[in-house]
Amino acid sequence: MTSEISGRGDPVKLLELMWGKEGQKRRGPKPKVALADIVGAAVAIADSEGLDAVSTRRVAEAVGISPMSFYTYVPSKAELLDLMLDHVAEPGRAAPPDWADMDWRARMTVIAEAMWAFYLQHPWVLQFQTHRPVLGPNTLASYEVALSAVDGIGLDEIEMDLSITALMDFVVGAVRNAARQKFVFEATGMSDDDWWYSILPFVETIDYSPYPISERVGTITGEEYGPGDPERVFRFGLERFLDGMAIMIARKQKA
Repeated sequence: MTSEISGRGDPVKLLELMWGKEGQKRRGPKPKVALADIVGAAVAIADSEGLDAVSTRRVAEAVGISPMSFYTYVPSKAELLDLMLDHVAEPGRAAPPDWADMDWRARMTVIAEAMWAFYLQHPWVLQFQTHRPVLGPNTLASYEVALSAVDGIGLDEIEMDLSITALMDFVVGAVRNAARQKFVFEATGMSDDDWWYSILPFVETIDYSPYPISERVGTITGEEYGPGDPERVFRFGLERFLDGMAIMIARKQKA
């Protein structure tokens, strides 16, 4: 499985493309296709076949241009990948949720659930190492919506950013297992439950006397959800994360 790094390409050129500035400098005949069509085609390939399947040639063929013509639109695959990241963040540009009837906990739950669904829809995004943020319009719009969930609840600006970043880091960690579950099933043709039941006869013969806690906990959890339940872990972890936020907010109110 490929692991890509965002920000590998020309950062200024990338920002010009994301914000529509590059087109203002282009001279000559009108482009045959729109940049959004190229990026959309790349995303469609990644969604259906994975990030490894994305190549400049494949994308060019998908939109009906020659592989060499591709580079008149996008300098390299590095910029294309970052454009893809901003493209899939487009839901953030929709009308923000109506937070009026929600407390901060419900708001953050909505954000976390949206992130969970996003990564399952576009699991290839999890292959990116995004240490340097993609500062495109869609990404910033998504950040704006996320910040609005914690705006006005007593946090300062640093705490607002840290809270949303920590929430996102938690969701990314939790959703990886759910995404891997689908990938492993497609790669092996065997569901987790099928795998679990296939090895259960042998597992039951293991001498667990050196592992008494593992035996006690493993027996109960194995009966409950076999090899694991990623969404249940996500729900449990999210509640604990929000519990911690509640403690922090209560302390600030008392200070």
